[in-house]
Amino acid sequence: MGAHGVGAYVAHTGTDVYGPGKVIGTDGDWRRVRFVYFVASVAAGDLRTASPQEEAEVRAWLTRKSARHGGNW
Repeated sequence: MGAHGVGAYVAHTGTDVYGPGKVIGTDGDWRRVRFVYFVASVAAGDLRTASPQEEAEVRAWLTRKSARHGGNW
């Protein structure tokens, strides 16, 4: 599998409007990412590894969502 496999914490290289996110699926050069603000399909080349602060933000957000709604976020 290429860069940014399922479970990787990422951010977009060109904008911060997405917020940081977690890769939830792959399809060739595309990554399905659960960003803090929404879910989107993004080319792998347009993603970078999240900083430790960004990863912590996503982990906290996912924990809150899981506690509020249940399930595996």
